[in-house]
Amino acid sequence: MSIARERAMARRTTGQGRPGTEQGRRTLAVAGALALGAGMLAAGPAAATDHPRAGRGTPPPATTSAGDPVDLDVLFVGAHPDDEASALSTFGQWRQSDDVRTGVVTVTRGEGGGNAAGPEEGPELGLLREVEERSAVGLAGVRDVFNLDDVDFYYTVSAPLTQQIWGEEDALEKVVRLVRETRPEVVVTMNPAPSPGNHGNHQEAARLALEAYQVAGDPSVFPEQLTQEGLEPFSPDRVLLNTVAGTRATGPACPQQVQLSDPTQTVYGVWSGAQAPDGRTWGQVERAAQRQYVSQGWATFPDVPADPDALGCDYLTQVDARVPSAEPGTEAASSPDAALQGALVRGPDAAPLGTGLTVQVPGLRVVPGEETDVVVRASAGRTALGGASVALEAPDGWAVTGDGALGDVAADGSAQATFTVTAPADARPGTRVRLAAELSSDVGGGWAAQVVETAAPVRGQLAPLDRVAEYEGWAREVGFPELQGTVRRVTTLPSGGTQQVDVVVTNDSTQEQSGTTALGLPDGFSAEATEQAFGPLAAGDSATVPFTVTNTDDSLPTSNAGGEGGDHPFTVTTTAGGVTSTSTPALELVPTTDAPGTEAAAVVDGVEQAGEHPGEELDLSRLWEGTPCESAADCSATGKLSWHDDALQVLVHVTDDVAGTVLPAADCKRHWRTDSVEIAVDPRGDAENTSTTFKAFVLPRTAEGGPCAGRDADARQGPAARTAPGMEYAVTPDDDGTAGYTLEVTIPLGLLPAAVDPDEMAVDLFVYDSDTQDKTGQTRIGWSTWQGVQGDPYRWGVVRLPGYTPPADRPAEPAEPVIPQTALSSLESPPSIAQAVRDDVPLAGGPAAPAGQSAWLRDAVQRRDAVVATVRATGPGRLHLWVWDPQAQAAVAGSVVDVEGSGPSRWWVTLPEGAGDVSGTRLLAAFEAEDGGTLSSVAPVR
Repeated sequence: MSIARERAMARRTTGQGRPGTEQGRRTLAVAGALALGAGMLAAGPAAATDHPRAGRGTPPPATTSAGDPVDLDVLFVGAHPDDEASALSTFGQWRQSDDVRTGVVTVTRGEGGGNAAGPEEGPELGLLREVEERSAVGLAGVRDVFNLDDVDFYYTVSAPLTQQIWGEEDALEKVVRLVRETRPEVVVTMNPAPSPGNHGNHQEAARLALEAYQVAGDPSVFPEQLTQEGLEPFSPDRVLLNTVAGTRATGPACPQQVQLSDPTQTVYGVWSGAQAPDGRTWGQVERAAQRQYVSQGWATFPDVPADPDALGCDYLTQVDARVPSAEPGTEAASSPDAALQGALVRGPDAAPLGTGLTVQVPGLRVVPGEETDVVVRASAGRTALGGASVALEAPDGWAVTGDGALGDVAADGSAQATFTVTAPADARPGTRVRLAAELSSDVGGGWAAQVVETAAPVRGQLAPLDRVAEYEGWAREVGFPELQGTVRRVTTLPSGGTQQVDVVVTNDSTQEQSGTTALGLPDGFSAEATEQAFGPLAAGDSATVPFTVTNTDDSLPTSNAGGEGGDHPFTVTTTAGGVTSTSTPALELVPTTDAPGTEAAAVVDGVEQAGEHPGEELDLSRLWEGTPCESAADCSATGKLSWHDDALQVLVHVTDDVAGTVLPAADCKRHWRTDSVEIAVDPRGDAENTSTTFKAFVLPRTAEGGPCAGRDADARQGPAARTAPGMEYAVTPDDDGTAGYTLEVTIPLGLLPAAVDPDEMAVDLFVYDSDTQDKTGQTRIGWSTWQGVQGDPYRWGVVRLPGYTPPADRPAEPAEPVIPQTALSSLESPPSIAQAVRDDVPLAGGPAAPAGQSAWLRDAVQRRDAVVATVRATGPGRLHLWVWDPQAQAAVAGSVVDVEGSGPSRWWVTLPEGAGDVSGTRLLAAFEAEDGGTLSSVAPVR
């Protein structure tokens, strides 16, 4: 038995069940349980009526979700099905080598994504994607997928918008409940930072995981889970991000050879070239798993290299640990289970599992020359730590004083040592370093570290984007200050234009400060004054110093075509108290144009007449995502903008050699699946996310012959006829036999969510190119181009409307957005119901139904064209019944009934005509108690 499993088994023996359930640990796979492995339901044995407790008023744990919850070792938290796909090689190896059981939390079922497999959308698509996910993760030995039933509304880069839609406290409560129920030692999640292109749903899923890691062990957080549901506080040992900032490596040495952007980060690698039990590499297994996501167009993913040495690592960046970690650079840290050491696996010469080790500093920043107290705390589990001591290591030149002797630490006891650390007075401000503790004892040692950053008396930084400021405030508030500063600060500047650039100066010292801050601008940029004074500034205070910056060379390429991937770095140099600090943010140039007014309205017929579109010709051929165009003939485009009366006029000509999938007009949505043009308009030029913008798309051809249009990922989504009344559009195919076309669109400005600011309006034009017939796009080109730019209004181009004045009664404040809210309920998901029975974890991260207000299946018998369910109830609620075919992974029939009282009852589930013999299938039931909570149950159909 592995050490991980031994520890888990030991922990389970002390577990306590929920009120109204059997106490103690469930043994093995009990009769009537429904197994769900590799996405397939397996046949279970006896019906509920055979259980000795079935005639009583308590749900039988064998065939319901009323037993003790599954005990997990690792829990991955993601936003959508497939978010875990890049970590399946790791999860599979951990299962293979250490018998680690991993569960996956999926906050949404991805209803807002595309569908390359069929016409399903909304909840139907959610169920399809859930089945795909269960099949995919099953190939890596993952059988536990927990859906939280929050809605996947559309692609956004905004975590705050996601919080608003999901309900921040409600979503956190569900994740905390799952952590307390399943008790994972290790939590893995996504990148929480608003990095360019990072999906806001991904950011928020990661935040939920990190917050749950912090608070699930605190009994004052969601106390009703303890007092009413019988759960216990639980703190995981470690939390990691499934990402790395740096240059990845390939081959078996990839764990050691990754080049980190920040060397103070603790990063572990798991090589995907290792051999799986079936003889393939784990990289090949992971790719086979990824191909299960057919609806997302992943079925066509190419093979990974057959040479294991050409395969790379899955990298995991540690955010926090409460136990000793494998020290980076050591042999232990190169092991595939390095991220598990101290939590689930005992490393070489390491202290026993259950040992705790932390390094605690008062904050992220330390001032050179000033003393900082650092506390190293060690705790023993069931094994005492005899003769324990800790040593604190700091970089060369740093002074460390203090006695690290801890003596004998008794079992379940703890001890701590306090050290005084002083950074050298001449330490470079803004440098991050590790303060690392080494534990020694007669039963083994361990390593732990905390990152600190040297601070000047005053630091000057470019004022952050709203999303970055919000994120850094969140990181401080929840106790992960080292996550600050991981997103480069940028500001946009119109090509050839002038912009106010704000520098925020913050006094980190204990005394009042005055000084100067200066900009060091790259060629092509100037400022009215490059240096300004500030102060006096009180200790702990901040002030904003404004600069007026101009792009003096309007020939510089804009967007990602210029600078360093679109960034033009500059320096902010701040001097106070005789100390100088420097930060390096960046300017980002966005394209600009004037959209002239026209005397006559453009005739919307897909043909450009002489003088009809007088605007500047815009280059729409730059790549922002996907595969580069092979040539201009493969994919390229131009555009023009103008206005007439109260409408924006758009002309786009697309050169294309191969047409993508021609969709029926009824499937006119998810435009990125095939050839299309998207027109994005931010009327005020200040939108934080696309919920206050207008985004229309046009498919140039449909199965019925003409184009179709709609809106997506904006203030209102759906078919153009409903969401954009009055918008006109027409497409004329090129007459050269290619797939090229000319598009004309007229958009009444009254459709926009606010009145246009004619000097600041932001617009972008995107062209999506597909050369396949599998409902997948390959290339995305456009005008203002960065990764994820479709969700970033601040990086769209600036379009001025000379002479245009909006109607006086049109409001400047954007209208309230309409956001899709329809998600599949786990009550309507047979795979989720089946898992709840097997795992004894209630549906959707919610509470269990009280024993005195439950209903469950006792028997299921086919009677001609119906399945008769015998149900035992102890209180009122609603019962969702599903006849589920495990082989076809499909529901044969379903029914929803209201249970009004207690006692036995029978309910009929009518089968569809021609269903025939359904014996051998399963009848699944999900009961929703009138006062809240769920109970799932199963009975084989006989």
